[in-house]
Amino acid sequence: MSDFNRGAARTIPADRADMSVDAGLRSFMLGVYNKVAVGLLVSAGLAYLTGSFAPVRDLMFTVANGRVGYSILGMVVAFAPLAVILFSSFTKNVTPKAAGITYWAIVSLIGASMGVLVLRYTGASIASTFLLTATAFGALSLVGYTTKKNLTGFGSFLIMGAWGLIGAMLINMFLQNSVMALLINVIGLLIFAGLTAYDTQRLKMTYYELGGNESAMSVATNFGALQLYLDFINMFQFLLALFGSRR
Repeated sequence: MSDFNRGAARTIPADRADMSVDAGLRSFMLGVYNKVAVGLLVSAGLAYLTGSFAPVRDLMFTVANGRVGYSILGMVVAFAPLAVILFSSFTKNVTPKAAGITYWAIVSLIGASMGVLVLRYTGASIASTFLLTATAFGALSLVGYTTKKNLTGFGSFLIMGAWGLIGAMLINMFLQNSVMALLINVIGLLIFAGLTAYDTQRLKMTYYELGGNESAMSVATNFGALQLYLDFINMFQFLLALFGSRR
């Protein structure tokens, strides 16, 4: 992901402050959103499979005293996307094929691990939360697409907050503190809501910086879709934790 680093500082040239009418940009962004949409469908299908198909479900998850958790295999699958992301971040000269494999590998792993949500929450709750997330995601992405304000500083702050959030979540896995869990869910929702707008604007800047390089554009489409996909998934999970109805 070295060609598409999330924290890189970028400025918005004055003559490109209003780029919403650019047909090439619209085509590029449509490609990103289409990939995100397909990724979400793949994740939903895998989540349903791992949460409903007994042979797979029993390998991935455990149920004890009414509480649903991960088995050892489930933990490996759940944390594997983070390992893939960290590995990709140190990879140079990424090819379009490698970027595509990275995207679909992470989408598949996250989808498989999300079967735990199928076991924890009602189907109606999952569906309504997904629609709420989609509405919020669309609105926030539109803000990032249309705003003329440079969100770089804001995004850098949110990225640091996201890493801190991961640390807090790992700590609370052992503490199991309900107040801390609530704070994590609220702060996490706000962080990834902001990152949705930031990542959308950054994709606009990336499109112009690549200057029509087809190979680089393909890589950017995959990694841009990955970051928006992760924003969506995280917002969905935090909203579900806050407002979802448990089984």
